[in-house]
Amino acid sequence: MQPSVAVPTVTSDTLLPRQSEVLETLAELKPWETTGMVVLQAESEVAAINMVYGGAGSGKMVMTSSSSPGVSLKQEGISYLAGAELPCLIVNVMRGGPGLGTIQPSQADYFQTVKGGGHGDYRLIALAPASVQEMADFVSLGFELAFKYRNPAIILADGVIGQMMEKVVLPAQKPRRTDAEVIEQCPWATTGRTNGRKPNVITSSGTETGRDGEEQHPLPGQIQRNRRERGTL
Repeated sequence: MQPSVAVPTVTSDTLLPRQSEVLETLAELKPWETTGMVVLQAESEVAAINMVYGGAGSGKMVMTSSSSPGVSLKQEGISYLAGAELPCLIVNVMRGGPGLGTIQPSQADYFQTVKGGGHGDYRLIALAPASVQEMADFVSLGFELAFKYRNPAIILADGVIGQMMEKVVLPAQKPRRTDAEVIEQCPWATTGRTNGRKPNVITSSGTETGRDGEEQHPLPGQIQRNRRERGTL
């Protein structure tokens, strides 16, 4: 069965040692059989973040997870997502030390994260959990903020939180958005030409082709309003 455009997608990369059990847990639960979620083990960090780019561009709720050096390899893709004003969620379970580092208590990626991470004038929505409960809660919050501000959000945790086990209260499962709801809620998404809709092309240069087929330049209006709401103007 082919997934619809509203299917949430989770990608991960092959960087070891594993930063958390996100992918392993999903592989065991097989949510694609019950909810239609797409779960992919990407061949590399670059592939993982570009899968997220494609999914986000079509209005999907997409996320990826890795740890410090893996997130560094994703930075070009993350900056493209920010430039194209696309929502997504990134989970970074920080390692201690430079290079590959080790999985241990660390806040080593703080400056990388709060200053954007890659090149260019952008910032990430950063959420820093202090418990496993907050790790679970911040997934929903991260998506909510990412779609509100059309900007990548990142959950920044350390090795202790990433490997800790404790009881949590999981949020209620939300119904999956239909294709019609995605088109209504995400008019910027490239969901195809349906019902006479004109092409809607998203680029990382701040230029969009709207529903009328005419090229739109959101600067200085829309992007300035977005930056004002984010507090980065």
